Amino acid sequence: MKQVLYYLLALLFTPPILAADMPLNMTEGVTEISGRVFGLHMTILYICCAIGIVVFGVMIYSIINHRRSKGAVAANFHESTKVEIAWTIVPFVILIMMAIPATQTLIAMEDPSDADLTIKITGSQWKWHYSYFDYDIEYYSLLATPRTQIEGSEAKGEHYLLEVDKPLVLPINKKVRFLMTSEDVIHSWWVPAFAVKKDANPGFINEAWTRIDKPGTYRGQCAELCGKDHGFMPIVVEVLSEADFDNWIQDQKAQASIAEAQAKASLSQTLSKEELMAQGEQVYMARCAACHQPNGAGLPGVFPSLIGSPIITGPVSDHIDIVLHGKTGTAMQAFAKQLTATEIAAVVTFERNAWGNDSGDIIQAADVSGSEEASAAATTDATPKTPTNLPENSPTTENVAALTEAPQDSKAAVLDDLTMEELMSMGEQVYLSSCVACHQATGTGLPGAFPSLVGSPVIKGPVSGHLDIVINGKPGTAMQAFGSQLTPQQLAAVVTYERNAWGNNSGDAVQATDVDGHGK
Repeated sequence: MKQVLYYLLALLFTPPILAADMPLNMTEGVTEISGRVFGLHMTILYICCAIGIVVFGVMIYSIINHRRSKGAVAANFHESTKVEIAWTIVPFVILIMMAIPATQTLIAMEDPSDADLTIKITGSQWKWHYSYFDYDIEYYSLLATPRTQIEGSEAKGEHYLLEVDKPLVLPINKKVRFLMTSEDVIHSWWVPAFAVKKDANPGFINEAWTRIDKPGTYRGQCAELCGKDHGFMPIVVEVLSEADFDNWIQDQKAQASIAEAQAKASLSQTLSKEELMAQGEQVYMARCAACHQPNGAGLPGVFPSLIGSPIITGPVSDHIDIVLHGKTGTAMQAFAKQLTATEIAAVVTFERNAWGNDSGDIIQAADVSGSEEASAAATTDATPKTPTNLPENSPTTENVAALTEAPQDSKAAVLDDLTMEELMSMGEQVYLSSCVACHQATGTGLPGAFPSLVGSPVIKGPVSGHLDIVINGKPGTAMQAFGSQLTPQQLAAVVTYERNAWGNNSGDAVQATDVDGHGK
């Protein structure tokens, strides 16, 4: 009987001893926080095993030594004050032993302060959008697993449903702050190796952070049931050395310049229908098939069919417009920033001629660019106009818009004084294009993440302080430095707008000369 007891005790002690190496155990990860989470997990496991050993040990001992065959007689007692006190104090002490390390770990997990790099992560069905606040780089990351593997006509690869076209790239030994939100439904950004799992809620910003100790490729996925194809929303993070990360940043900027030049060149190109259909099918399968299905039939009651739909049979301009700008209140996203003019032209051509639609329409990149310009012009027409009684040599309303939209190098030297109306008009445009994502259209910000600009200390304080934070940013926060992104004219306008909008009414009119002389 003693041998049986020894075997049982050995069986109870074995799991915690071998737990760290068991394949089904929690992974330790590659960050300090993930190590602390793993350590906390193992500590709780050991406590649970110890409790199990004590409880089952007493049970087994009692069953063996107080069995009827040995002539055991049940004791005749009812209450014991000592026992009552013991089984109250002992669990309390155990809970305190568990609560202290758990609280310390949770506090560390929720402290994104003093970050070296801030990245905004936006989830949408079914892709991730990454924006590097410190480097003015942004891109979308989509599932890269071929449809042939998903449909079962080809053997599944090593990283089936866990591979993307463009991974998130991070440096080692840098504290990275994540700001997470969503464009549609609730998503959840989860990378087990980092011990980071945070919901991305539409209309809110959640924060998380990580500091990675060694280079490598780490995979995760959306951990929230975000709708059909929820499992097709992977996350891939490529972690580089600091030198390699700096080289990657330079490569991204160079590629952006090349892409911009190619986009301009594509406006003068004319592709054949066959070329457009081939490219359009690729774009459709990568970007549209998840909702509208590979056969264009959609999902009744959820995603509309494209076969003979009013959009397909209607004017080409309306079709281009909905692909460019999406449709508010639906899952139809805006692809203006996700696809080039050539890709949009190709996918619109494909949709209008596939699955028996056979419209015969051929759309070129120039048609897409023209539709986008017309839409922008309509938006400009809808904005408040500047009065016509302008001072001599002052820019007209059209010039204000031109200054806002012109290339950076063509407007850097513009230091003309503008009227309050002109500054407010231009400032509103700049605010809605560069600031609204964080501080919201009403200037109220997002509590706990982005401060309100309505009556804030920055707005009420000196103009120089306001200029300084817009030009140079604020270290340790998501506030970027806009000194290299906006011209003096635009900086003056947006500061004027913020100091006078939403009831702030400071009356301050900041000019480009004030910006140009700031800090000199």
